[in-house]
Amino acid sequence: MPFLSLSLYNFRNLKNDTIDLLAKEVFFVGENGQGKSNFLEALYYSSYGSSFRTHIENEIIKNGNKEMSVRSLFREENETTNSVIISVKSNKKKIEKNGKRVLDRKELINTIPCVLFSHGDLDFAVGMPERRRFFIDQSLSMYDVLYLDTLRRYRKLLKSRNQILKNQKYELLSVYDMQMIAPGLELERKRRDAIYKFNKIFGKLFEDVTGISNLVISYEPAWQKKDEISGYVFPSPEEVLQHFEKRHELDIRMNTTMSGPHRDKIRFLRNGTPFIPQASTGQRRLISLLLRIAQGVFYTQVTGKKPILLMDDVLLELDPVKREKITSLLPEYDQLFCTFLPGEPYKNYIHNDTRIYRISEGLWTEDFERKS
Repeated sequence: MPFLSLSLYNFRNLKNDTIDLLAKEVFFVGENGQGKSNFLEALYYSSYGSSFRTHIENEIIKNGNKEMSVRSLFREENETTNSVIISVKSNKKKIEKNGKRVLDRKELINTIPCVLFSHGDLDFAVGMPERRRFFIDQSLSMYDVLYLDTLRRYRKLLKSRNQILKNQKYELLSVYDMQMIAPGLELERKRRDAIYKFNKIFGKLFEDVTGISNLVISYEPAWQKKDEISGYVFPSPEEVLQHFEKRHELDIRMNTTMSGPHRDKIRFLRNGTPFIPQASTGQRRLISLLLRIAQGVFYTQVTGKKPILLMDDVLLELDPVKREKITSLLPEYDQLFCTFLPGEPYKNYIHNDTRIYRISEGLWTEDFERKS
């Protein structure tokens, strides 16, 4: 099992102690506000070196304290046991893996690949365009460190280009134009290829649950041109440079870079028509859930490895029929962590080796109930 244990010190409201996670499935059961989601946050934090709930480290530290740490033990496929310790003290974060300092969070990403299901995923369907770009970028970064490097390089150049626009140093625009082309085109090519593969998984999942066919994820890169024979194709670097130059006046007027991968459009179409505006609330929620399922399937197809699933109360709003369907469609996983309210039918999902923890005010007690 990937996660063997989790040792917590001043993490949110959770008790300073070690919790045993040696099981295929681990369920956290408790009322709202007791700490269930904090466990998933701690696991995610151990996997990615950051929280999915905040970018402010001090918000994670238990009230009244100035430091915190999370130590996880996990086992790799070769049965080697490893440790990750992440601590925050005096506003400085320190990450160690097997006792050695980790200077870049990307060293963790491929170590414990987690797929997180949360209420915030609804943004992938109805939120701002950057949320859909984030989802695709995250899906790629889970296995492709070079993609993450390219994304970082592009964002750094974009930030600098926007700064010279704000500082009115327009003579430098062409310098940054040329530097942004190569990483920008690489990002768009990899996004296109990933979405092409993603569609083969996602469309079928949506049809299996709803009976609605022909729903696809449409990708419209900012840098593309119309080709009468093959449709839309990526332009050459020279053509992108011309594209940049033609938009200098617009960039100067808007005081920001108006073209590039940071402006790519990702939409949900059915028979060529935008689907989200006409979709019901339930269908939108299903899209967000199925995207995460597809992310797990996609990861396994590309890497041959099974992810860890973190599910934070995401089944609560589904009717019993769809809930059963969704659970049957979950990707193969190495380990599954779920949160439940006490009144939910979590007993329907337990197996003989499932661990169940009752959570109250940051404390946990193990429930030894087993499937009958």
